Amino acid sequence: MNRKQRRAQAAHGHVPVAPAPKQERIRFVIATRENRENFATKTATGRSLSLYRFDFVQLRLFEENTRGLSQVYNLAIEEARHDPAILVFVHDDVHLLDYFWADRVIRSLDRFQMIGLAGNKRRVPRQPSWAFVDDKLTWDAPENLSGVVGHGKTFPPSNLSIFGTPGQEVKLLDGLMLAARSKTFIDKDLRFDETFDFHFYDLDICRQAELKNVSMGTFALPVIHESGGNFGSDGWRKGYERYLEKWKS
Repeated sequence: MNRKQRRAQAAHGHVPVAPAPKQERIRFVIATRENRENFATKTATGRSLSLYRFDFVQLRLFEENTRGLSQVYNLAIEEARHDPAILVFVHDDVHLLDYFWADRVIRSLDRFQMIGLAGNKRRVPRQPSWAFVDDKLTWDAPENLSGVVGHGKTFPPSNLSIFGTPGQEVKLLDGLMLAARSKTFIDKDLRFDETFDFHFYDLDICRQAELKNVSMGTFALPVIHESGGNFGSDGWRKGYERYLEKWKS
């Protein structure tokens, strides 16, 4: 439209409106032991997502899953090579409590290339978790931690873990929820190490991201996580041994 045409429209009360920016697609990548029907009705994440019937919200569900998280997450990344989206890797027992979670995800990914709900601003040798500094599960100092996560199965949550102010740059993120644009994974050749089927996949991907200069940070999103984790289990300890064998620290 030229200037003369715009003036004519304005004279008749027709003011051209700029087209709205295209909404980025957000694809949740979730592995669950449930079938698709039960996922939607019985799991916390499934019930939460059923509320958001928007075209830009997609679900890549690995139902009745028995494979490691790293394996299915990598499959979703490869699928996104020609079908890009924001990928949200999340467990199936997470209640989304914010109607505007999509805005929070997008704004945070405009600041950091990979985001999570909780993390640590530093990394120390032989660290067994983003939150702990040794295999005795000693908590790191509060000033090094960032993020807030609710726990329980009801609202309000039975416990609220306030690790530190969200929105901070970190070196390690908790794997409860990790999000990044698929383009970041493709362009940086960043993949989950399938050596880690469940435990330590999150620490490992953060170590890789650090080497590839991928910025990481926490973001503020109200959620309730139904599980408290399996720190100290046999599977966790075997994962820790593999992690130390790979990274030597």
